[in-house]
Amino acid sequence: MNPTTAARNRRNLAIFGRFAVVGASGVLVNLVVLVLVERLGPDAQRVFWDLPATRFNVRWYHVFSSVAFSVAVLWNFQLNRSWAFNSVGRATWWTEFRPFFAVGMLGHLVGLGLLTLLMHDHSPVALSTTLFDDSSLLRTRLYWAQLAVIAAVTPLSFVLHKLWTFSSVRSHRLQVGEGDLLPPT
Repeated sequence: MNPTTAARNRRNLAIFGRFAVVGASGVLVNLVVLVLVERLGPDAQRVFWDLPATRFNVRWYHVFSSVAFSVAVLWNFQLNRSWAFNSVGRATWWTEFRPFFAVGMLGHLVGLGLLTLLMHDHSPVALSTTLFDDSSLLRTRLYWAQLAVIAAVTPLSFVLHKLWTFSSVRSHRLQVGEGDLLPPT
């Protein structure tokens, strides 16, 4: 392996390590918010919105997961921007947040599909209601489903953030005409 490739691999490994630390803290933020909104809200399995002209609906656990995602995405963005990818000062906050949020939303939409599969009683991959009977914090099916979703979506998020969100700002590939890019430092 040539020295340039080795250096790039070490740099990418270091970035991934910082991304993982930020992600771990984001998981905690996500779960704390999820627990809070789930405890304060109605039964997670209740219908929040019946989708017209279909047999499908949005349940409260989708809403709870979305609130937890919203708080965690802000948390993760700020830490990734300032520490993991070190992109502060290269573009405005909004310039970087838009693609970060787009990647996060893509992951969240995939995650909501996985969450539905894990929570729906008739799904072939539904979490067991015998083992996860919601009798305690550690036996709450929604919390374990949320953790599984986060674990499944994280690799996709890292690759997309590395290749698009923060690298596009570093290389100034974003639209200059928007007036969002700051002058090079």
